[in-house]
Amino acid sequence: MRRMKGFDSLILAAVLWLPALPPLHAQDLDAGRPQIENALRAAERGDYRAQDFPAVASHPLNGWVEFADLSRNVNTLSRARGEAFLKRYAGQAVAERFRDHWLAALARRQEWPAFLAAWQPNDDAGLRCAWLNARQATGHLDDAWTADAQAVWTSSGKSLPNACDPVFALLASRGGLGPELRWQRIDLAAEAGQTGVMRHIARDLRSADEALANDYAAFIDAPHARALDWPKTERSRQMAMYGLMRQGRRDPDLAERQLPAYANALDMSAAQRGQVQYQIALWTVASYLPDSARRLDEVPDAAYDERLHEWQVREAMARGDWRNALRALRRMPAAQRDDSRWRYFEARLAEKTGEAAEARRLYALAARASTFHGFLAADTLGLPYALCPWEPDDTAAAKAAIARDPAIVRAMELWKLERSGWAVQEWKSAMARFDDTQRRLAVEVAQDNAWFDRAVFYLGQNPDEYRLYSLRFPLHHDAAIRREAARHALDPAWVAAEIRAESVFNSRARSPADARGLMQVLPSTGAATAKKLGRAWGGAGSLYDADTNIALGTAYLREVLDKYGLPYVAIGAYNAGPTPTARWLSQRPNYDADFWIETVSYKETREYIARVLAFSVIYDWRLNGDALPLSERMQGRIDAPRKAFACPSA
Repeated sequence: MRRMKGFDSLILAAVLWLPALPPLHAQDLDAGRPQIENALRAAERGDYRAQDFPAVASHPLNGWVEFADLSRNVNTLSRARGEAFLKRYAGQAVAERFRDHWLAALARRQEWPAFLAAWQPNDDAGLRCAWLNARQATGHLDDAWTADAQAVWTSSGKSLPNACDPVFALLASRGGLGPELRWQRIDLAAEAGQTGVMRHIARDLRSADEALANDYAAFIDAPHARALDWPKTERSRQMAMYGLMRQGRRDPDLAERQLPAYANALDMSAAQRGQVQYQIALWTVASYLPDSARRLDEVPDAAYDERLHEWQVREAMARGDWRNALRALRRMPAAQRDDSRWRYFEARLAEKTGEAAEARRLYALAARASTFHGFLAADTLGLPYALCPWEPDDTAAAKAAIARDPAIVRAMELWKLERSGWAVQEWKSAMARFDDTQRRLAVEVAQDNAWFDRAVFYLGQNPDEYRLYSLRFPLHHDAAIRREAARHALDPAWVAAEIRAESVFNSRARSPADARGLMQVLPSTGAATAKKLGRAWGGAGSLYDADTNIALGTAYLREVLDKYGLPYVAIGAYNAGPTPTARWLSQRPNYDADFWIETVSYKETREYIARVLAFSVIYDWRLNGDALPLSERMQGRIDAPRKAFACPSA
């Protein structure tokens, strides 16, 4: 609705006078949802009129409708209306969402007093610089301003927003941006690989320093011989390290040849050489190149971290060098080695190298974990799978109280309206106030509203929460999963596990690659699969329909399984595609499944295979109360005797 500017103060007074409205019941929310959805669309189009949508005034999402209306014209919004909105919804997520829009608009309009009135501490560099501009424009140019401006200057080595340019110009004119601070930011930019930022900052240094800074930037882009004559300072050594580390990622062979000359000329420390050797080794072993073992051995112990320890084990496994794989595994820090994955592989490698008793001990320890490797260890020893489910004895009243929490009500409504970004903001607002029990109950409420990923992101803050299997492994669309799994001769537990891994049962999920729906099917794959099935193709949008997505996703999964024959390879191909899968099969033909999975070079795919297989076991338990042995499942053998679950004693 358009309003005459002169009436803003009267409207503000009237709105603030309105009495608090009683909460709506669930059936009222269901009935009012279409009108709220239409109101939001009208507000975003710019033709929202309150009298056309009478249900909005008493609805929990009235603030979001008003937000959509005000945001569309935020650049011309009056200060009175902007401040009234912030006051009316103070403490709510919608106010904080609006505040960022409002502050950015006030900065563009250079309405600095209004900006300062609305300001609250913010991590956004552009808004922080606008805040500094506002303080300067309103006469608050003091030592605190200088310190705050310097803090923004040194906050990042990356390019900062244009709003910061006048701040830094003023800071420099006041003598607050001397060579030391300029070099400090050049150092940050070098560490971040931002050579353009380095060159930009260097323009304001004296000519000799400018030339050196530009030469540093050029070396990081491509190492050059001029660096051999750099001054032997700590900064020169760091710059050489950054450049050679980047070279190590691009061309490990060349970086290895270049390192000695620069290290000797500049007196690089052992730690600096080690960081370069780390990158050379990492990018060699990630492709299992021939010099992998040698380069890993040459990295100093001090430069090793968990990532490189893993790769040293993996590289030896890939060559079938079990003794060196075991030696590398036993170099890991204790905390890393105690993870069920490495306990299992230590047992496996000990078994391969003749340490049978130690292998049994380690298998028993690993088998206490409800993980992929824990399940494999249990299979090795013939033990039941470890599972200690926790079903809290919460009262219905406690859960109902959480369901009535205003922020949770708004979050659930926004989720149902497919406004997931806004829903998440309301959810986070509630989580900031909730204790562990309230947070868990909120996850239950979210699941009741078919918002399943809250369990993934918000359970696990204490170890017992990992035992909330009914929340962490939801079952939805059960009939469709069973029907389509049977149609394509697939285990329904596998299909459920794929859905859990791909989308956490969010039928509206969409990836950056445009994979859609529950099983994250690409439109091209969906169209091709529908054609093979003789099924009408409803277009990319049809993949958001749960039944359609499950039907096409399971058919494609069957196609992939038929191509590769083994479920664990098919799972890898479903995630990574055919080209890398063919490479992994050619590199390690006839490898045992556990070693093959662990030596997959893509971290995402390696972990995806293990995750889906472990999820399959847990979904088998959820569906049937027992499970097909994982070692049999991996091979596609579905007629093996099934296994029980038990909680290990302390």
